[in-house]
Amino acid sequence: MLHNDTPRFTPDPMVGLTEEQVKSRINHGLCNTQPDPITKTSWQIIKDNVFTLFNFFNFAVAVAIAAVGAYENLLFLWVIVTNMVIGIIQEFRSKKMVEELSLISAPKANVLRSGKQYEIPQEQLVLDDIAVLMPGQQICADATVMQGEIEVNESLLTGESEPVLKQVGDALLSGSFVVSGRCHCRIDHIGADNYASGIAAAAKRFKKVHSELMDSLDKIVKFTSMFIVPLGALLFLQSYFLLGEPLRDSITATAAALLGMMPKGLVLLTTVSLVVGVIKLAKERTLVQELYCIETLSRVDVLCLDKTGTITQGNMQVDRIIPLMEEGTILQAGRAFVAALNENNSTYLALKAYFKEDGSDVPQAIATTPFSSERKWSSASFQDGTVIIGAPDVLSRGRTFTLPDEIKAAEESGARVVLMAGCSGTVKGELPQTITPMAALLLMDPIRTDAREILDFFRAQDVQLKIISGDNPATVAAIAQKAGLKDCSYVDASTLKDDEALADAMERFSVFGRVTPQQKQKMVAALQSRSHTVAMMGDGVNDVLALKDADCSIAMAAGSDAAKQISQLVLLDNNFSALPQVVMEGRRVINNITSTASLYLVKTIFSFLLSFLALFFGMPYPFIPIQLSLITTMTEGIPSFFLTFEPNHNRVKKSFLSQVLMGAMPTALTITLAIVLLDVLTPNLGFTPTELSTLIVYITGFVWIQLLLKVCWPLTPMRLILWIAMTVGLFGACLIVPGLLGITYLSAKTLPTFILMGALSIPVTMLIRKAMVHIPFLRKKLFEE
Repeated sequence: MLHNDTPRFTPDPMVGLTEEQVKSRINHGLCNTQPDPITKTSWQIIKDNVFTLFNFFNFAVAVAIAAVGAYENLLFLWVIVTNMVIGIIQEFRSKKMVEELSLISAPKANVLRSGKQYEIPQEQLVLDDIAVLMPGQQICADATVMQGEIEVNESLLTGESEPVLKQVGDALLSGSFVVSGRCHCRIDHIGADNYASGIAAAAKRFKKVHSELMDSLDKIVKFTSMFIVPLGALLFLQSYFLLGEPLRDSITATAAALLGMMPKGLVLLTTVSLVVGVIKLAKERTLVQELYCIETLSRVDVLCLDKTGTITQGNMQVDRIIPLMEEGTILQAGRAFVAALNENNSTYLALKAYFKEDGSDVPQAIATTPFSSERKWSSASFQDGTVIIGAPDVLSRGRTFTLPDEIKAAEESGARVVLMAGCSGTVKGELPQTITPMAALLLMDPIRTDAREILDFFRAQDVQLKIISGDNPATVAAIAQKAGLKDCSYVDASTLKDDEALADAMERFSVFGRVTPQQKQKMVAALQSRSHTVAMMGDGVNDVLALKDADCSIAMAAGSDAAKQISQLVLLDNNFSALPQVVMEGRRVINNITSTASLYLVKTIFSFLLSFLALFFGMPYPFIPIQLSLITTMTEGIPSFFLTFEPNHNRVKKSFLSQVLMGAMPTALTITLAIVLLDVLTPNLGFTPTELSTLIVYITGFVWIQLLLKVCWPLTPMRLILWIAMTVGLFGACLIVPGLLGITYLSAKTLPTFILMGALSIPVTMLIRKAMVHIPFLRKKLFEE
């Protein structure tokens, strides 16, 4: 903590602190140690997974069952414990991966100490250190510019997306990102004293996103939680006091009703499926920072990406120059320019490699204007004039000179063209009206060898591709066409003057050039406003705003700190070709969860219905926990475990909750009708309580196994074997251990009833399903989306 009486150093901005001064700061604890952890603590992970309302209800029921000695009915606890263990393991694993990634991607700081530059973790910065800032870096601590100038993006702090120019004497806030320029700054605050202490950590911290799947599960759990306590109390009071059932029987019956209402199996299925998806993606070197973004991937129908590093290799090179004056002058101007700017963007690095030093002296710059994606040009001023390099259309706009047709032809062929121009005097922030073209520099970024295959994959999967770039749109379209993009219709984003025009363009065109960072954000919003699910892939600071707003954000590990911290997915090998596997894994997970989830909601629905019927008509709840444990294990648990791992790469379109309700409701209603009918007919047919319980178990299992057959359809050899095995296992257990289940064998009295009701259940279930199709709400949700 910094105190008012803390002595301050005033180091030379070109030298920095001495070793003795650094040691003094460390000894006094004046380091930039972050007050908050990047990830949850181990205790927080355990607490968040163990001490939940869902677990409380289940363990309360378990305690009541154990208290009356009905230990055989505690089988359901394995689901609860397994869900807790998997959740804890996954969060520990995520914690480990995030912290490992932080070693290579967390904000680093370049510092000057005793005249030498070092790269150190941000936590090792000390008060009054001289830090060197360059484009793409995060400002790790509040500081003051001592030499040079930069443009910073403070959107994570202020919400304002416009780059802010910072010159000597200006304050820099931690949590900002350098957009352009270079400067030396003195660290003024450290650790908890920073203006935005912990913002970067908060951006990296593992967190769960809101998703339709998660929201649906929350709705189910919250709905059941509203009724579970009063229903449980009323059922017990009725059974024990009004019906005169023994305490043991009253508690086990009430426990069965409550356990049936809680969708514990569905929660476990979702957790396991998502964790398996995360593990598989990790093997593909993809870090999932937010678990539920796997679902978002399954619903993506538009993917926005820059050509650089995706369809091209991201290794810009000067292919050739088109001289517009004497070549010696061009080379001299180019060497002076690259010596003066010392930037870190791809164009500058390509120019630096081309205009290599030849040992000759270069003039000292008296002023520089760093490149920014807003200006699209940069300059270096010297005693005898200024060299300007930027986009040809920007430099020529509103000026009298014309450029040769060769430049336009080069852009249309896919080359990136930058114009070198000169002018007299000093340039500071604004272009003069009179400038003289010197040369056109043709830059090429080689196309990835697998680009065509990847683009074909997304087209086959009904995912629209939007290529978004700051370059000339004709150039970008030409490169996209070479890479294999079928629809290369393009537009210059600088001509889109309002949000409506931008939204219309997003539907009509596939390639966008001259795009500003603010437009990227608006493009994502425009697509979302037209009911698209948008994935955004970016690696630069200028992508941060769009990444934050996208439904799913993806970054390369080699990208900027800002992009990696915001993104939900990080491609650790910087390999765009890993993305198809990521999308397919997301679809597999969600499609399989959706197809099997209806098996789990059957119990929740009929448990509620039977509980209300039991209260209103004075009938005992018809199940005990171990009976439901057997049926659900054979119709839900084991089948869904195998079905979840099957390939299923269809695009997810319809509502999760409506689909699973449509699958579960007919079966649940048929089971409820059958049990009510049996209860009504029992006095006339003379069934004993054990015989009635036997029929209920058999009928429930038979109707439920029909739904499993529907879920397994179309049958494959594996699915057929699975269905037969579950059917044999369910009814085999009823024959082998009837006493444990509280039932008996089917007799001459009960077998005909089972056969008749089993046969009737098939058409009844079909009729209910057909009737539900004609309910307007469900028809809209299920068949018109």
